[in-house]
Amino acid sequence: MLILNVADLLQSAVKARRVVKNAPPHAVERKAVLVVEDSITSRMLLKNILESAGYRVRTAVDGLDALSVLKTEPFAGVVSDVQMPRLDGFSLTEKIRADRKLSELPVVLVTALGSQEDRERGVDVGANAYIVKSNFDQSNLLEALRRLV
Repeated sequence: MLILNVADLLQSAVKARRVVKNAPPHAVERKAVLVVEDSITSRMLLKNILESAGYRVRTAVDGLDALSVLKTEPFAGVVSDVQMPRLDGFSLTEKIRADRKLSELPVVLVTALGSQEDRERGVDVGANAYIVKSNFDQSNLLEALRRLV
């Protein structure tokens, strides 16, 4: 069970807004990012952080939902949880890499799974970045996206 510190999450979102407000208007392009997360709290937190940083964000509730959205709209990147019903983040990443049209799409996995084995699996399936939620810092996510998209 994931336990979230709501005060810390809100503080992170406020910091992200401050960073964007202080940035020049041309500093961040409005690139589209798909956030795939089954937890509504985590999904909304990620959405708020990314929108505050200037990204256009669409959300999906699991891997199957994400695949449907990816087939209908272009995205600059995907930020996905791993543990989800129907199709998990590892399998979603594998399917993205296997699809000729999506194979180069950057994928960032943001997950509670922090073991070395899980990290290696993330790399093996083709994730471009792997961020563990227990060590989550929005600057790591934003830096990974800036580097990848």
